[in-house]
Amino acid sequence: MGKLEGKVAVITGAASGIGRSTAIRFAGEGASIVIADLNREGGEAAVRDCKENGGNAVFQLTDVAREEDIKGAVDRAVKEFGRLNVIYNNAGLGGAVGPIERTTAENWDRSFAILLRAVFLGIKYSVPEMRKAGGGSIISTASIAGLRGAPGLHAYCAAKAGVISLTRSASIELAKDKIRVNCICPGLIATPLTYNRIPGGEQTATQLFAAFQPWPRAGRPEDIAAMATFLASDDSEFVSGQAMVVDGAVTSGMVGGSIGQGSQNASSLLEEGWSGPSFEIKRPS
Repeated sequence: MGKLEGKVAVITGAASGIGRSTAIRFAGEGASIVIADLNREGGEAAVRDCKENGGNAVFQLTDVAREEDIKGAVDRAVKEFGRLNVIYNNAGLGGAVGPIERTTAENWDRSFAILLRAVFLGIKYSVPEMRKAGGGSIISTASIAGLRGAPGLHAYCAAKAGVISLTRSASIELAKDKIRVNCICPGLIATPLTYNRIPGGEQTATQLFAAFQPWPRAGRPEDIAAMATFLASDDSEFVSGQAMVVDGAVTSGMVGGSIGQGSQNASSLLEEGWSGPSFEIKRPS
């Protein structure tokens, strides 16, 4: 029997990268999943992957910047599978990128709508259904960028710090309902959102990321999926209000230069302006 046998989960941003790996892992552990994403083609492929891994899944077209879409994903879980036990607020993008004095208020607000407001809405709409189920697990993707700064990623860093703080405050309020609230702070993870922006793609990205941290390889989506599985399972029953860092020790100290060198180099790979979702990215030549 799997660790998530009989559980029902909503995962936003599950058409690719961390979300997709997590959905496949959840399916293999016995969960039924709502794949909530803007990317229909990738989402429907993720549904097939989940079913091939022994679980059940459906795709729900979801723009996490729209309140009604997040509510719709939760409603779909209840309609399709009868309840909600887990929500993973994972959808994200780079957002507003570049020097702070050239960051537009519009791009700042768009960043927060997707990176922080969507997490708030995911919590808001999952709580009533989790109460009916006798408890549950709320997981969100934060970032090591929410724990320390990175030049050129001001909106991203601020929003991810907000995810960590919201996780802590919500965990206190919801503990009486046996609803756990945690977030994951990934380090340098090779996903389409990162490597599609880099000449050379995934191979180059994994080499760059490995050089930025003590652990001798780049992070993989599966590393975050493993932590998400722990947090979704009953193994984490007494774990709440935590920011779980999964980063190959990159936040622990220096490797071949200053501790900020990796984030400086990583942020320089992003074009100034707006960094959108992975399925809209065209890799530079």
